[in-house]
Amino acid sequence: MTSKARVLGAFHKMDGRPDRPPLQFDLCRQLTDHFGKKLGIEPDYSLSYYEDLTYRISANEIRTKMGSDCIVVGGTVASDFEIKTVRENVTLNEFGMEMKPSDLYVDVVKCPLAEAGSVEDIEKYQFPDPYAPGRFDKAKRDIEKYGKEYFVIGDVELSIFEMAWHLTGMTEYMIPMAMGESWIELLNDKVEAWTFGLAKQLAELGVDALWFGEDLGTQTSMLISPDMWREKFKPRYHRMIKKLKKINPDVMIIMHSDGAVAPLIDDFIEMGIEVYNPVQPNVPGSDPNELVEKYGGKINFFGGIDQQELLPSGDKAALKKEIEERASIMAKDGGYLMAPAHIIQADVSPDMVEAMIENIKDIKL
Repeated sequence: MTSKARVLGAFHKMDGRPDRPPLQFDLCRQLTDHFGKKLGIEPDYSLSYYEDLTYRISANEIRTKMGSDCIVVGGTVASDFEIKTVRENVTLNEFGMEMKPSDLYVDVVKCPLAEAGSVEDIEKYQFPDPYAPGRFDKAKRDIEKYGKEYFVIGDVELSIFEMAWHLTGMTEYMIPMAMGESWIELLNDKVEAWTFGLAKQLAELGVDALWFGEDLGTQTSMLISPDMWREKFKPRYHRMIKKLKKINPDVMIIMHSDGAVAPLIDDFIEMGIEVYNPVQPNVPGSDPNELVEKYGGKINFFGGIDQQELLPSGDKAALKKEIEERASIMAKDGGYLMAPAHIIQADVSPDMVEAMIENIKDIKL
């Protein structure tokens, strides 16, 4: 069974039962470098327009050699873009965000629209061109190399809400949105156009799935009310999905959101989203038994392995138990792509990464 067939079978897109739960994972730079050295493969980094996404779309050769059933591709910076150093280790990305590395992430330390307060301010701001030369050169290369054997996910994350507030700052975005200021709608229009431009090109390249995403939840609740999300963002996703399905009727739609966002799952299904990620454990609404009982057969699940506490703990026995229990609940009737609930960060040992992969590969369905 090829990796692509394993994923398509799990998602009920082809006949036949997968031999085991399919697997996907992302690695931070430190772990990518470690496993690249161990495998004798030079990591191939594809610099994304937003730095943290780099590690989603890089090193497909390393991840497939390790056991991933999926590759992830997406937009890189334009071919003529040059990183500018602002000061010390702070750089300017393609959106004009000042970016500074932290222990686990690259943080936005200055937003280009932090002072925005009018339609004119948004009209003056120049978005990057989603169709810029070179943006999908590496995606095309990896699709040609891996697309027949592996399930291809096209990543268009930081899709609307999260990209917009990264341009302004969270407080600077949330308060005007709650007050109904018109410039917020124009900003959202521009972010939607950017996101659709990326997604359109990936759909045309023939990816198997498009991965939209933004973090809408905290550990206990949503960042904005479900009603506000339905008013401000649901129609935008609905129209994008309809247009993308006309371009590529077979493409699956994945929606990512960290946090307690279970109140939106019915909306996701209504919009035509077929896969919900990352099914973050340890937040309200993510109990696997309850999810399968309520939504099994209506939407597929992707993720679920605890990356906050379990993987960093080094407890291999607990990891094995968690994988076996989650597979027995979520994978028994298909509909599940097993993965950590986030990019695996540097607080996870290489041994735990390898144990996770081997435990999943040992499961028989």
